[in-house]
Amino acid sequence: MRIGVYLAHPRPGSFNHAVFEAVVGELRARGCQVRAHDLCAEGFAPHLSADETGTVGSAAPAVDAQVALHRTEVAALDALVFVHPNWWGMPPAVLTGWLQRVLVPGVAYKLGTADGEPVGLLKAGKALVLNTSDTPAEREESEFGDPLQRIWSACVLPYVGVADVRRVVFRTVTDSADEERAEWLDEARRQAASLLA
Repeated sequence: MRIGVYLAHPRPGSFNHAVFEAVVGELRARGCQVRAHDLCAEGFAPHLSADETGTVGSAAPAVDAQVALHRTEVAALDALVFVHPNWWGMPPAVLTGWLQRVLVPGVAYKLGTADGEPVGLLKAGKALVLNTSDTPAEREESEFGDPLQRIWSACVLPYVGVADVRRVVFRTVTDSADEERAEWLDEARRQAASLLA
């Protein structure tokens, strides 16, 4: 099974990095072909240029070799894993830019009808989103409506053809104890392994 694992956190040694490493290690130990990308460490440029926007319903070819590689890889994956913090109810800019530059028409979807209903093109049928947060769950839901849930499970992944979207939030990270973090890493491994079922 080919699985892409994408980390979006700029600080080496963060808990997000530990989650990323746990997931990558678990999947590789189970014989998966893992395409592991620490987007910040790789210097992925999030800025979508005018030249890349193409025309309606058609993306311009990638002139950036890194973007071209990611587009080729994502089209061949069986599952996706995203690891990132909740920043202002959004993924970090590097991951948002990755979505805009990589999941483009002709690679990840095509517009099927005049009303904008897409046809997802990705082979990946499953995705796992692992978030960290410092907002308690009740407040996240009652005050903000859990925007990350909407982004991933309604706006992004179904649009590109991913029907099975799973999401786990580890919270609150700032005041967590080592024992709790160890349990979270075990949960991240279990969730990653469940993609193979």
